[in-house]
Amino acid sequence: MAYEFDHVHLKAVDPGAVADWYVRAFNFTIEKDFVRVTGDRFVRCQTTDGSTINISGARTDERMGDSDASAHWGLEHFGIKVDDIDAEIGRLAGLGAQLLEGPSDQPGGLRIAFIKAPGGARIELLQHPA
Repeated sequence: MAYEFDHVHLKAVDPGAVADWYVRAFNFTIEKDFVRVTGDRFVRCQTTDGSTINISGARTDERMGDSDASAHWGLEHFGIKVDDIDAEIGRLAGLGAQLLEGPSDQPGGLRIAFIKAPGGARIELLQHPA
């Protein structure tokens, strides 16, 4: 059987505001925005390269733990390529992101940094060598 990546799902207190942040921050497009039968607002976004990012709130009577943008077990972060990491850190901070770590130089010329996005997701920014 062939397997294909389908989506990443983020949970947020305010899915609409978080989806709007990703639209401004990374040019995501909002494909759908509705309330599911489970009672949660569900926003389906798409990245410029075609990946799906779903953002939803809590389902009816669902208890949510706190967000955790620190390094942790399980799904820890997702990465986004950028052309100029220093400029992107400043731009994203202006949109409400918080720099957690870096930028740091890696072997082979790669530069990385980690931010906490509104809604609590941990995102790695990667600037690959030219």
